[in-house]
Amino acid sequence: MNYKEIPSPAFVLDEKLLRNNLELINHVQQEAGIEIILAFKGFAMWSAFPIVREYLKGATASSLNEARLCFEEMQTRAHLYSPVYFEHEFEELMGYSSHIVFNSFNQFQKYYGQTRNSEHAISCGIRVNPEFSDVGTDLYNPSAPGSRLGVGSKEMPEELPAGIEGIHFHVLCESDSYSLENVLKNLEEKYGKYLHQVKWVNMGGGHLMTRKGYNHQHLVELLTRFRKKYDVKVILEPGSAIAWETGVLVSTVQDIVTHSGIKTAILDVSFTAHMPDTLEMPYRPKIIGAGDPTPESKHLYRLGGGSCLAGDFMEAYDFGHELQIGEQIVFLDMIHYTMVKTTMFNGVNHPAIAIWTQNDELKIIREFGYNDFKNRLS
Repeated sequence: MNYKEIPSPAFVLDEKLLRNNLELINHVQQEAGIEIILAFKGFAMWSAFPIVREYLKGATASSLNEARLCFEEMQTRAHLYSPVYFEHEFEELMGYSSHIVFNSFNQFQKYYGQTRNSEHAISCGIRVNPEFSDVGTDLYNPSAPGSRLGVGSKEMPEELPAGIEGIHFHVLCESDSYSLENVLKNLEEKYGKYLHQVKWVNMGGGHLMTRKGYNHQHLVELLTRFRKKYDVKVILEPGSAIAWETGVLVSTVQDIVTHSGIKTAILDVSFTAHMPDTLEMPYRPKIIGAGDPTPESKHLYRLGGGSCLAGDFMEAYDFGHELQIGEQIVFLDMIHYTMVKTTMFNGVNHPAIAIWTQNDELKIIREFGYNDFKNRLS
């Protein structure tokens, strides 16, 4: 990818890197005899779905809009889960869904009858809470005390109601296969008898199998053992793994200001609007040509976003030289859980969306303007 050819600001997906990830993921699903589907909450860049469809045949959605996008752009019905469903949407939701997972037995009892009257088969499941997770950030931990997500072991009936064909859980976040192994031990201990009563088990997302150092063989062995032990279809729905390290956010220095001895390079992108996970998670994004400060650092710059939010900045990076207005700043790994969470807060314009093709060509997919901002409001 030739960053100098990319107009700023822009999210750019590298097609070769996306295919590399998908080939690895497809290898895992073939070796383990399972199904891996795309999670829209992590990656919903539908202009890339024709590539994804070559490797993955399904997707998971958590809203009417995502379910419709799945039906129209992934060209398949969705595996649907939401903490709650709405009466005025449910009939349309069914049209876009092959599987519907309920967050509570109340919701199941309310809507199950409608699923039986669907023109196509819909397989219903219940989300359970294994009450264990090694995710350290509570914002991303579905097993935190008092979680509203999934039925706890003490709230489970003696037998699953007729019509429940699957069990779903999701308690991982950018985790490895050993974290999954620990979750499965807890799941089997608390929900083992129910696993023999269902046709499929959806193990949710958070399986970061495209990260360097991930033990794929251990994952394959773990999933194969589970599938055979309970005679169930196993489904994974990773979000981050699909687009992990497949693209960048290109920005440009617009001004440099100094206050109390701190230099801040103000960019044409925003952390709160375009990279919200950097503030929510929080995490510190990697930047080409920049590193963390050291005692020897002489060229330190905070990076400031273009909104008026006081906290719209990242603490200083060492660039090794004096930054200049007009200089390009490239943030790495900005495709998964980034575009899906962007906003137009403060009227800050959304970066363009582009693909760097296998033929080493830049393809601008979409640019944004005033009407995109105005039409979201009223």
